[in-house]
Amino acid sequence: MSDERDDDSDERSWLEKIAQIFSSDPHTRKDLLDILAVAEQNAVIDAETHQIMQSALDVAHQQVRDVMIPRPQMVCLHVDDEPGAVLRRVIEAGHSRYPVIGDSSDDVLGILLAKDLLPQLLSGTPEHFEITQLLRPATFIPESKRLNVLLREFRENRNHIAVVIDEYGGVAGLVTIEDVLEEIVGDIEDEHDKQQDTFIKKLSENDYLVKALTPIEEFNEHFDATLSDEEFDTIGGIVMQAFGHLPRRNEVAEIEGFQFKVLNADSRQIHLLRLNLDPGASGG
Repeated sequence: MSDERDDDSDERSWLEKIAQIFSSDPHTRKDLLDILAVAEQNAVIDAETHQIMQSALDVAHQQVRDVMIPRPQMVCLHVDDEPGAVLRRVIEAGHSRYPVIGDSSDDVLGILLAKDLLPQLLSGTPEHFEITQLLRPATFIPESKRLNVLLREFRENRNHIAVVIDEYGGVAGLVTIEDVLEEIVGDIEDEHDKQQDTFIKKLSENDYLVKALTPIEEFNEHFDATLSDEEFDTIGGIVMQAFGHLPRRNEVAEIEGFQFKVLNADSRQIHLLRLNLDPGASGG
């Protein structure tokens, strides 16, 4: 009987504590967090729910610059790209939406949805391909916009992506609705995310796709190589140095017996390379 009385007393204790907290509206963020902490301690909500609710509160204090994809990491299409180049880029990246740029990365003409592209390419008339006819208006937002405000605008406008502008009017990066939601519920992984974690993809015995952002240490370990990482961190940096200039697509460089062919590059950096381990066998 004594144990039962103790249990009843404990139950009344935490119920009274919650009742006391709720007896008046929370006046500060700390008051609300205290309520959530007590609720978790007494199994009213579980730890995961507590974390999500707390993260939702934190989002109101975060800005777009805290979660955006920086400009150098944006995957863009160029308005003058040929249909084949556009399709290859879409397949390589695996995204559903792409900014389309004109003269520079600051010249964002609109957003291309992959689902709008496919019917055009399957029509069998690539000579009439006009990427500008497929563009949807781009949404531009400042780096300082609060995430909770952005999330509400995304929902109200049924928009999923926005171009982030810095104080000088230049493109600072890109933000998607997924970036904001991940701040609340944690990383949202799908089959594409798992693929993105793979820097090196084998095509055949001697042929590989290598992302330019592959760490040199990882490349060396994968191919039992000894490329130096004293000056650069990534394979793209070493290849760029070998060319001595920003290479164009299909340019080839040989480095310590490895032949690198540029598959994708823009006006700022190399994105994707094709590696041939036996260039002599293929005639260079």
